[in-house]
Amino acid sequence: MATALKSTFSFLVPTKSETRFLVPFPSRKPANVSTRCFATMAARTAGPSLGITETFSQLKKQGKVALIPYITAGDPDLSITAEALKVLDSCGSDIIELGVPYSDPLADGPVIQAAATRSLARGTNFEAVLSMLKKVIPQLSCPVALFTYYNPILKRGIDNFMVTVKEIGVHGLVVPDVPLEETELLRKAALKNQIELVLLTTPTTPKERMAAIVKASEGFVYLVSSIGVTGARASVSDRVQTLLHEIKEITNKPVAVGFGISKPEQVKQVAGWGADGVIIGSAMVKVLGDAKSPEEGLKELETFTKALKSAIS
Repeated sequence: MATALKSTFSFLVPTKSETRFLVPFPSRKPANVSTRCFATMAARTAGPSLGITETFSQLKKQGKVALIPYITAGDPDLSITAEALKVLDSCGSDIIELGVPYSDPLADGPVIQAAATRSLARGTNFEAVLSMLKKVIPQLSCPVALFTYYNPILKRGIDNFMVTVKEIGVHGLVVPDVPLEETELLRKAALKNQIELVLLTTPTTPKERMAAIVKASEGFVYLVSSIGVTGARASVSDRVQTLLHEIKEITNKPVAVGFGISKPEQVKQVAGWGADGVIIGSAMVKVLGDAKSPEEGLKELETFTKALKSAIS
């Protein structure tokens, strides 16, 4: 059952065994999907050479806003996830957020929860996700950030986790259920391994706490646009514009807005308010999850990503 995301992120997932299934995910033939959404993408060099901070810095010089899509690893299976990452990259995504499926996803709404459940039921686990990323990341031109809950990190050991994801080329990490007061060990291990740990702030986060979160966050500041779990909303609250200005008054770090953004017009609106990046999650996951076939899902993902990119180009 979904639990509302607390504004101060002052909760942890209780330590318990992760749900594991032994059903192997089926292999699929690569889908026949165009991976050249824009002619200008043709010159992009494979293998992400820039980290998240550097990516935002480059975009700022160009007067551009980052497009940051999110998808769930293993939905419908990891072979399709690999193809989806390539599609997102070739369609102009600037950073890709990849969710690691977890059995107790407190911050996620029904769409992403359902995707995680399907993924786990197919046997997806962290090792399988890493194996897929090890092959795919060298083929991408934009950095990848993992979205994962804290318990899976603790189970593997913080230092071991950071070393492992660094070795496969991951640049960033988002852990939505770790309160600021308990991020010190994560931040130290992340810094040691050049992983940018992104922290979240919400519309109800007190100003003093928001300032502390902004100071500690690396890569960018993740501004949650609404109270509650992830999921598409009919509109984006005007409060987001005020929060963007408040954050930018105290930092030069880029700010990306996520949770509830699902349409090209919303992407354009948030970019116009001054966001440095826009994160689209549930809408992306829904495209893949609702498709008649995985191959059709990839085609629809391409079309949707092109529309989002056009909104901020």
